Amino acid sequence: MDRRQFANLAAATLASFTFPSSLTAAATQTEKPTLADANRVMEEAMRGPRLQMAMLVYPQFTALDLIGPHTMLASLMNVDVHLVWKDKQPVPIDRGGLAIVPTTTLRDCPKDLDLLFVPGGAEGTSAVMNDDAVLDFLADRGSRAKYVTSVCTGSLLLGCAGLLKGYRATSHWVALELLPLVGATPVQERVVEDRNRITGAGVSAGIDFGLVVAARLRGRVYAEMLQLVNEYNPQPPFDAGTPAKAGPGMTAHLRSALGPTIEEFRACAKKAREAKRV
Repeated sequence: MDRRQFANLAAATLASFTFPSSLTAAATQTEKPTLADANRVMEEAMRGPRLQMAMLVYPQFTALDLIGPHTMLASLMNVDVHLVWKDKQPVPIDRGGLAIVPTTTLRDCPKDLDLLFVPGGAEGTSAVMNDDAVLDFLADRGSRAKYVTSVCTGSLLLGCAGLLKGYRATSHWVALELLPLVGATPVQERVVEDRNRITGAGVSAGIDFGLVVAARLRGRVYAEMLQLVNEYNPQPPFDAGTPAKAGPGMTAHLRSALGPTIEEFRACAKKAREAKRV
Protein backbone atom coordinates (compact mmCIF):
# COMPACT_ATOMS: atom_id res chain seq x y z
CA MET A 1 0.00 0.00 0.00
CA ASP A 2 1.57 3.32 -1.04
CA ARG A 3 1.24 6.70 0.65
CA ARG A 4 -1.72 7.89 -1.42
CA GLN A 5 -3.67 4.66 -0.98
CA PHE A 6 -3.06 4.65 2.77
CA ALA A 7 -3.98 8.33 3.10
CA ASN A 8 -7.18 7.94 1.08
CA LEU A 9 -8.28 4.90 3.04
CA ALA A 10 -7.49 6.48 6.39
CA ALA A 11 -9.21 9.74 5.47
CA ALA A 12 -12.31 8.00 4.17
CA THR A 13 -12.58 5.85 7.27
CA LEU A 14 -12.09 8.74 9.65
CA ALA A 15 -14.49 10.96 7.74
CA SER A 16 -17.31 8.48 8.27
CA PHE A 17 -17.34 9.17 12.00
CA THR A 18 -18.09 12.23 14.11
CA PHE A 19 -15.09 13.27 16.19
CA PRO A 20 -14.38 16.04 18.70
CA SER A 21 -12.89 19.20 17.19
CA SER A 22 -9.41 18.66 18.61
CA LEU A 23 -7.06 16.10 20.10
CA THR A 24 -5.33 17.35 23.23
CA ALA A 25 -2.05 16.09 24.66
CA ALA A 26 -4.00 14.65 27.58
CA ALA A 27 -6.40 12.71 25.37
CA THR A 28 -8.74 10.31 27.08
CA GLN A 29 -10.06 7.08 25.65
CA THR A 30 -13.27 8.82 24.60
CA GLU A 31 -11.45 11.43 22.48
CA LYS A 32 -10.65 10.39 18.94
CA PRO A 33 -8.46 11.94 16.23
CA THR A 34 -9.99 14.42 13.84
CA LEU A 35 -9.56 14.30 10.08
CA ALA A 36 -7.09 17.19 10.46
CA ASP A 37 -5.08 15.11 12.94
CA ALA A 38 -4.95 12.20 10.51
CA ASN A 39 -3.84 14.44 7.65
CA ARG A 40 -1.20 16.07 9.83
CA VAL A 41 0.48 12.83 10.94
CA MET A 42 0.50 11.52 7.39
CA GLU A 43 2.30 14.64 6.20
CA GLU A 44 4.73 14.54 9.12
CA ALA A 45 5.62 10.94 8.30
CA MET A 46 6.99 12.05 4.93
CA ARG A 47 9.36 14.64 6.39
CA GLY A 48 12.97 14.02 7.27
CA PRO A 49 15.32 11.24 6.17
CA ARG A 50 14.01 7.76 5.36
CA LEU A 51 14.05 5.36 8.29
CA GLN A 52 16.31 2.33 7.87
CA MET A 53 15.12 -0.93 9.44
CA ALA A 54 16.68 -4.38 9.36
CA MET A 55 14.63 -7.50 10.10
CA LEU A 56 16.68 -10.66 10.44
CA VAL A 57 15.39 -13.82 8.78
CA TYR A 58 16.97 -17.26 9.23
CA PRO A 59 16.08 -20.86 8.39
CA GLN A 60 13.17 -22.29 10.37
CA PHE A 61 12.08 -19.08 12.09
CA THR A 62 8.35 -18.58 12.83
CA ALA A 63 6.71 -16.57 10.05
CA LEU A 64 4.12 -14.72 12.16
CA ASP A 65 6.90 -13.39 14.40
CA LEU A 66 8.06 -11.45 11.36
CA ILE A 67 4.92 -10.88 9.31
CA GLY A 68 2.91 -9.14 12.05
CA PRO A 69 5.63 -6.57 12.81
CA HIS A 70 6.58 -6.25 9.14
CA THR A 71 2.99 -5.36 8.19
CA MET A 72 3.05 -2.48 10.69
CA LEU A 73 6.60 -1.27 10.09
CA ALA A 74 6.41 -1.35 6.30
CA SER A 75 3.28 0.86 6.55
CA LEU A 76 5.09 3.71 8.29
CA MET A 77 5.94 5.39 4.97
CA ASN A 78 9.29 7.03 4.25
CA VAL A 79 10.96 3.83 5.42
CA ASP A 80 13.20 1.12 3.98
CA VAL A 81 12.66 -2.32 5.52
CA HIS A 82 15.53 -4.72 4.83
CA LEU A 83 15.03 -8.48 5.21
CA VAL A 84 18.50 -9.73 6.10
CA TRP A 85 20.26 -13.08 5.87
CA LYS A 86 23.63 -14.49 4.81
CA ASP A 87 22.56 -14.66 1.16
CA LYS A 88 19.49 -13.83 -0.90
CA GLN A 89 18.23 -17.37 -1.40
CA PRO A 90 14.69 -18.11 -0.11
CA VAL A 91 14.73 -18.82 3.63
CA PRO A 92 12.33 -21.60 4.73
CA ILE A 93 10.09 -20.93 7.70
CA ASP A 94 9.45 -23.51 10.40
CA ARG A 95 6.22 -25.01 9.02
CA GLY A 96 4.03 -25.37 5.98
CA GLY A 97 6.56 -25.12 3.17
CA LEU A 98 6.61 -21.33 2.89
CA ALA A 99 9.79 -19.29 2.44
CA ILE A 100 10.83 -15.65 2.80
CA VAL A 101 13.18 -14.05 0.27
CA PRO A 102 15.82 -11.79 1.87
CA THR A 103 16.38 -8.38 0.30
CA THR A 104 19.97 -7.92 1.46
CA THR A 105 22.81 -9.74 3.19
CA LEU A 106 24.43 -9.43 6.60
CA ARG A 107 27.41 -7.80 4.93
CA ASP A 108 25.46 -5.34 2.78
CA CYS A 109 22.84 -4.30 5.32
CA PRO A 110 23.05 -0.58 6.18
CA LYS A 111 25.49 0.08 9.00
CA ASP A 112 23.39 2.61 10.88
CA LEU A 113 19.82 1.57 11.56
CA ASP A 114 16.79 3.20 13.08
CA LEU A 115 15.54 -0.25 14.08
CA LEU A 116 17.00 -3.75 14.34
CA PHE A 117 14.49 -6.60 14.67
CA VAL A 118 14.83 -10.34 15.38
CA PRO A 119 11.99 -12.90 15.14
CA GLY A 120 11.90 -16.16 17.06
CA GLY A 121 11.16 -19.80 16.54
CA ALA A 122 12.15 -23.15 18.00
CA GLU A 123 14.93 -25.25 16.46
CA GLY A 124 15.65 -22.46 13.99
CA THR A 125 16.43 -20.01 16.78
CA SER A 126 18.71 -22.36 18.69
CA ALA A 127 20.61 -23.06 15.46
CA VAL A 128 21.69 -19.41 15.20
CA MET A 129 22.10 -18.60 18.90
CA ASN A 130 25.79 -19.52 18.63
CA ASP A 131 26.32 -18.60 14.98
CA ASP A 132 29.25 -16.17 15.05
CA ALA A 133 28.33 -14.46 11.77
CA VAL A 134 24.79 -13.75 12.97
CA LEU A 135 25.83 -12.68 16.46
CA ASP A 136 28.58 -10.41 15.13
CA PHE A 137 26.06 -8.78 12.81
CA LEU A 138 23.54 -8.23 15.60
CA ALA A 139 26.16 -6.93 18.03
CA ASP A 140 27.52 -4.49 15.45
CA ARG A 141 24.23 -3.12 14.13
CA GLY A 142 22.62 -3.23 17.58
CA SER A 143 25.42 -1.13 19.08
CA ARG A 144 24.31 1.83 16.95
CA ALA A 145 20.63 1.18 16.20
CA LYS A 146 18.11 3.65 17.56
CA TYR A 147 15.89 0.74 18.60
CA VAL A 148 16.86 -2.88 19.25
CA THR A 149 13.83 -5.14 19.14
CA SER A 150 12.49 -8.69 18.97
CA VAL A 151 9.41 -10.86 19.16
CA CYS A 152 9.10 -14.28 20.80
CA THR A 153 12.39 -16.16 21.32
CA GLY A 154 14.15 -13.57 19.19
CA SER A 155 14.98 -11.97 22.54
CA LEU A 156 17.21 -14.95 23.35
CA LEU A 157 19.09 -14.31 20.13
CA LEU A 158 19.49 -10.63 21.01
CA GLY A 159 20.71 -11.71 24.43
CA CYS A 160 23.31 -14.06 22.99
CA ALA A 161 24.64 -11.13 20.99
CA GLY A 162 25.08 -9.19 24.24
CA LEU A 163 22.30 -6.72 23.50
CA LEU A 164 20.00 -7.30 26.49
CA LYS A 165 22.42 -7.16 29.40
CA GLY A 166 20.84 -5.01 32.10
CA TYR A 167 17.55 -4.61 30.23
CA ARG A 168 14.02 -5.72 31.03
CA ALA A 169 12.65 -7.95 28.30
CA THR A 170 10.05 -10.56 27.44
CA SER A 171 9.86 -13.67 25.28
CA HIS A 172 7.57 -16.60 24.56
CA TRP A 173 6.20 -17.89 27.86
CA VAL A 174 8.09 -21.18 27.63
CA ALA A 175 11.42 -19.33 27.26
CA LEU A 176 10.87 -16.43 29.66
CA GLU A 177 12.79 -18.11 32.48
CA LEU A 178 15.92 -18.30 30.29
CA LEU A 179 16.33 -14.55 29.84
CA PRO A 180 18.56 -14.15 32.94
CA LEU A 181 21.07 -16.47 31.27
CA VAL A 182 21.60 -13.79 28.63
CA GLY A 183 21.69 -10.90 31.08
CA ALA A 184 18.08 -9.73 30.85
CA THR A 185 15.42 -9.28 33.52
CA PRO A 186 12.32 -11.26 32.46
CA VAL A 187 8.98 -9.48 32.45
CA GLN A 188 5.75 -11.35 31.78
CA GLU A 189 4.03 -8.75 29.62
CA ARG A 190 2.77 -8.60 26.03
CA VAL A 191 5.26 -5.90 25.05
CA VAL A 192 8.13 -4.65 27.20
CA GLU A 193 9.88 -1.33 26.63
CA ASP A 194 13.14 -0.51 28.41
CA ARG A 195 14.92 2.53 27.03
CA ASN A 196 15.59 1.70 23.38
CA ARG A 197 14.90 -2.03 23.76
CA ILE A 198 11.41 -3.17 22.76
CA THR A 199 10.56 -6.87 23.02
CA GLY A 200 7.33 -8.71 22.32
CA ALA A 201 6.04 -11.95 23.83
CA GLY A 202 5.17 -15.03 21.77
CA VAL A 203 4.24 -15.05 18.07
CA SER A 204 0.93 -13.14 17.83
CA ALA A 205 2.29 -10.47 20.20
CA GLY A 206 4.18 -9.21 17.18
CA ILE A 207 1.12 -7.26 16.07
CA ASP A 208 0.92 -5.46 19.41
CA PHE A 209 4.68 -4.95 19.24
CA GLY A 210 4.39 -3.42 15.78
CA LEU A 211 1.79 -0.92 16.96
CA VAL A 212 3.93 0.06 19.97
CA VAL A 213 6.89 0.69 17.68
CA ALA A 214 4.69 2.63 15.26
CA ALA A 215 3.59 4.88 18.12
CA ARG A 216 7.21 5.43 19.13
CA LEU A 217 8.24 6.39 15.61
CA ARG A 218 5.15 8.14 14.23
CA GLY A 219 2.99 8.94 17.25
CA ARG A 220 -0.19 7.49 18.71
CA VAL A 221 -2.54 8.84 16.05
CA TYR A 222 -0.57 7.16 13.26
CA ALA A 223 -0.42 3.89 15.24
CA GLU A 224 -4.19 3.98 15.79
CA MET A 225 -4.74 4.53 12.08
CA LEU A 226 -2.61 1.45 11.41
CA GLN A 227 -4.71 -0.51 13.86
CA LEU A 228 -7.87 0.61 12.09
CA VAL A 229 -6.67 0.05 8.53
CA ASN A 230 -5.59 -3.48 9.52
CA GLU A 231 -8.85 -4.00 11.46
CA TYR A 232 -6.93 -5.27 14.47
CA ASN A 233 -9.74 -5.87 16.94
CA PRO A 234 -8.92 -9.21 18.63
CA GLN A 235 -11.89 -11.33 19.60
CA PRO A 236 -10.43 -14.85 19.94
CA PRO A 237 -12.90 -17.72 19.85
CA PHE A 238 -11.19 -19.31 22.85
CA ASP A 239 -9.60 -17.97 26.03
CA ALA A 240 -6.45 -20.05 26.27
CA GLY A 241 -3.71 -17.67 25.12
CA THR A 242 -1.62 -17.72 28.31
CA PRO A 243 -0.69 -20.46 30.78
CA ALA A 244 -2.94 -18.85 33.39
CA LYS A 245 -5.92 -18.90 31.04
CA ALA A 246 -5.23 -22.32 29.52
CA GLY A 247 -4.85 -24.03 32.89
CA PRO A 248 -2.18 -26.32 34.36
CA GLY A 249 -3.04 -29.42 32.32
CA MET A 250 -2.55 -27.96 28.85
CA THR A 251 0.41 -25.89 30.06
CA ALA A 252 2.14 -28.95 31.50
CA HIS A 253 1.59 -30.88 28.27
CA LEU A 254 3.17 -28.15 26.15
CA ARG A 255 6.05 -27.63 28.56
CA SER A 256 6.80 -31.33 28.29
CA ALA A 257 6.48 -31.37 24.51
CA LEU A 258 8.73 -28.35 24.16
CA GLY A 259 11.16 -29.52 26.84
CA PRO A 260 13.95 -30.60 24.45
CA THR A 261 13.78 -27.27 22.62
CA ILE A 262 13.97 -25.31 25.85
CA GLU A 263 16.98 -27.33 26.99
CA GLU A 264 18.65 -26.59 23.66
CA PHE A 265 17.97 -22.88 24.22
CA ARG A 266 19.46 -23.19 27.69
CA ALA A 267 22.61 -24.87 26.38
CA CYS A 268 23.04 -22.24 23.67
CA ALA A 269 22.57 -19.40 26.15
CA LYS A 270 25.18 -20.91 28.46
CA LYS A 271 27.57 -21.30 25.54
CA ALA A 272 27.15 -17.63 24.69
CA ARG A 273 27.99 -16.75 28.28
CA GLU A 274 31.07 -18.97 28.20
CA ALA A 275 32.15 -17.20 25.00
CA LYS A 276 31.80 -13.94 26.94
CA ARG A 277 29.30 -12.51 24.49
CA VAL A 278 26.78 -11.92 27.25
